[in-house]
Amino acid sequence: MNIRYLHDWNVTYQEAAAIQRDIAGQLVLEDRGRPDRITCIAGADISYSRGDKFFFAAVVALDAHSMEVMEEASWQGPVDFPYIPGLLSFREGPPLLKAWEKLRHRPDVAIFDGQGIAHPRGVGLASHLGLFLDIPTIGCAKRRLVGAGDIPGENPGDWSPLRHKGNTVGAVLRTKKGVKPVFVSQGHKIGLESAIALVLSSMRGYKLPEPTRQAHLAVNRLRLRAGQSES
Repeated sequence: MNIRYLHDWNVTYQEAAAIQRDIAGQLVLEDRGRPDRITCIAGADISYSRGDKFFFAAVVALDAHSMEVMEEASWQGPVDFPYIPGLLSFREGPPLLKAWEKLRHRPDVAIFDGQGIAHPRGVGLASHLGLFLDIPTIGCAKRRLVGAGDIPGENPGDWSPLRHKGNTVGAVLRTKKGVKPVFVSQGHKIGLESAIALVLSSMRGYKLPEPTRQAHLAVNRLRLRAGQSES
């Protein structure tokens, strides 16, 4: 995949926060293209042990209808950017982009195990990398970073708005009955309702959508081959 170059990653905390504030204005938070004509969907995940600088990143491309894996790309290596809440895309973004560079397919949309605009400065991992990849992206996180929302109903597909500072920044979405909801937010080039619909259409009986679940399995295989335990 061709990847746009927007800025350097080797920056200070102040520079990183300023970059986020600047690029937030470049995000497109409405549908671009035809969400109903998606044929290839990708999932991305990253893994590392607490306190360890060695990262494992994976991107998996799936057929959007069968959810069968079409291609997998990965990268592993050291990362120097420190752990700073709100700036995880500067720590996790470069390894993921190195995996994306190896992907032959160009997905129509990508789901990240992380936040989109449901972020203190409106630029979580899915939004940040959406600008680099220039494709529609969705954040589907297991935990809430900002905002508040009512607990949705118990049926898969039930959701409530996630609101932050008076704005709707995502959805608290039930993907499986009896299981805690996930937090879906727009990354780039997609509207919230389409993001929710795509996550739901990607479900295959688990809490997480199949693209990010397969990416998570991929990074665990990398860890095992490297002699590390699964995350």
